[in-house]
Amino acid sequence: MGNVGDEYYMAKTPDKAAADCGTHKVEVPPYRPFLMSFKDSMKETFFPDDPFRQFKNQSMCRKLVLGLQYFLPILEWAPRYTFDYLKADVIAGITIASLAIPQGISYAKLANLPPILGLYSSFVPPLVYAMMGSSKDLAVGTVAVGSLLTASMLGSVVNAKEDPTIYLHLAFTATFFAGLFQATLGILRLGFIVDFLSHATIVGFMGGAATVVCLQQLKGILGLSHFTHATDLISVMKSIFSQTHKWRWESAVLGCCFLFYLLLARHFSKRRPKLFWISAMAPLTSVILGSLLVYLTHAENHGVEVIGKLSKGLNPPSITDLAFGSPYLSTAIKTGIITGVIALAEGIAVGRSFAMFKNYHIDGNKEMIALGMMNIVGSCTSSYLTSGPFSRSAVNYNAGCKTAVSNIIMAVAVMITLLFLTPLFYYTPLVVLSAIIISAMLGLIDYEAAVHLWHVDKFDCLVCISSYLGVVFGSVEIGLVLAVALSLLRVILFVARPRTIELGNIPNSMIYRSVDQYPNQNKVPGLLILRIDAPIYFANASYLRERVLRWIDDEEDKIKLSGDTATTLQYVVLDFSAVGNIDTSGISMLEEVKKTFERRGLKLVLANPGGEVMKKLNKAKFVEEMGNEWIFLTVGEAVRACNFMLHSLKSKATTVDHDHQQSWTCNV
Repeated sequence: MGNVGDEYYMAKTPDKAAADCGTHKVEVPPYRPFLMSFKDSMKETFFPDDPFRQFKNQSMCRKLVLGLQYFLPILEWAPRYTFDYLKADVIAGITIASLAIPQGISYAKLANLPPILGLYSSFVPPLVYAMMGSSKDLAVGTVAVGSLLTASMLGSVVNAKEDPTIYLHLAFTATFFAGLFQATLGILRLGFIVDFLSHATIVGFMGGAATVVCLQQLKGILGLSHFTHATDLISVMKSIFSQTHKWRWESAVLGCCFLFYLLLARHFSKRRPKLFWISAMAPLTSVILGSLLVYLTHAENHGVEVIGKLSKGLNPPSITDLAFGSPYLSTAIKTGIITGVIALAEGIAVGRSFAMFKNYHIDGNKEMIALGMMNIVGSCTSSYLTSGPFSRSAVNYNAGCKTAVSNIIMAVAVMITLLFLTPLFYYTPLVVLSAIIISAMLGLIDYEAAVHLWHVDKFDCLVCISSYLGVVFGSVEIGLVLAVALSLLRVILFVARPRTIELGNIPNSMIYRSVDQYPNQNKVPGLLILRIDAPIYFANASYLRERVLRWIDDEEDKIKLSGDTATTLQYVVLDFSAVGNIDTSGISMLEEVKKTFERRGLKLVLANPGGEVMKKLNKAKFVEEMGNEWIFLTVGEAVRACNFMLHSLKSKATTVDHDHQQSWTCNV
């Protein structure tokens, strides 16, 4: 079979042939200098929201004001602040303070840090965020997962009980590097790195971390003084059941009672959202009731451990405690980076969720800078890792907060507690803190989300389950690395093995869609129409070449099996509508495919190539080699042109046969 249509096209110019079949010529974009193209590409990559558009055509003084407002959003909304906003923020701030105080103490214990650090972390960081954050609803404070990661990673090199000072200094150092990493991502606008933590990864990781945290709290519920530092399920179970003779029934009964109360309060608030304050106040009322019970019954003498003395006063400076010269500095840096990424993912996800409810926008890069700066400042003021936990932010949202002033009110309430009320926590039983942590963590085990992932996307569900099992049976780090690795593997597979789909014509239209999606479509005789659903790069060029050739082999086999000797495959139309870019390997692949088609008597036709693709094909001389008349704006135009050629060839062949028959008759 020769090159179909070549002889016919030699008799016509490309423009005349295009006019005959009603097609339009595909233009190559005008030339642009490399530096200009590179600048636009970098701008689109790192500045898709164009944050500098507000600075255009402004005076120098105005630019300075706008710059300060960009880094300190409080300067933008503070002039419009009203008394009605203040009333709402005061109520919200006091409400979240009632939750922040017991949670802060509990999470500090979870991180194997002095309980007072939980209060310190709810004082200075919220003030920093109130000035620099762009979310109206995010309530800043310590988070359970970050606390668990801190205890797990730092505890692997330093024992918090044997070397409490070194451990404390490493915690401050890890917080500093977490903040530095977060702020750097925001300043360099590299927030897309956090996007590699997919929704499925976060669901599985949070669920696994919550399970591990709950298991760790069995130490407090059972009144055990010695417990494993490992976080995996097997180690925790061994530690629990190897000390059955040390279980304290008094502590267990007290813990179960308060846990039941906390869960009941949360369930009641879910059933009646207007009574959210019942759940929000439950941790503080548990601390008060637990402290009174221990004080009146002297339960501390009967196996119920208490917090003990908490120092009064505001945050002491800790900048001199940052252990930059420590032999464990590498562990502190690793801990800071991992906890910083997790804190970013949680804080930004929570902030965007509530912003969507209130129909306003938050800048992800601004949030990174704000979260990073509050952790840097916090590490210098005796605070450890903070973010925007969902539970506290949900309470802030339900309490009707209007601006970030609610964080300032919360910080003031914590300040008053630090100055005057810390002695009241002396008799607070540790078992109550364990119950508070467990009740908060149970809300992070989102089994409904996992079921939804299974129904929608099995691979996402696999990522979620892998993350969960990795955390529960391995460690927090293993679970996180496993989930991210699977997510990256999926991205690589999407790039390296893109889909190629056969298209057919929807009856009575010029629309071409997948034959799998619309089985009743009309197939065009003599044509194979394929759509490539990804950019063509070096990673997938070889695969696409083999896949296209396999499509052709399958199509020719179908024609042979149908017994239709009058129909032969003559044109292969490649729909490039989803091919956003192509590299030199992809162009080489197209050249090889074209040569293979020519040897097999087929004609390659391109439809709807984008501007970037056309520019590179033109520079590589592929357009000139292929012929611009074989590149079309749409699949419909390509099919119409191919049909025009097929009918013309048939007419010509019929004329030749008729003339040959007449000549033979005359000769006879």
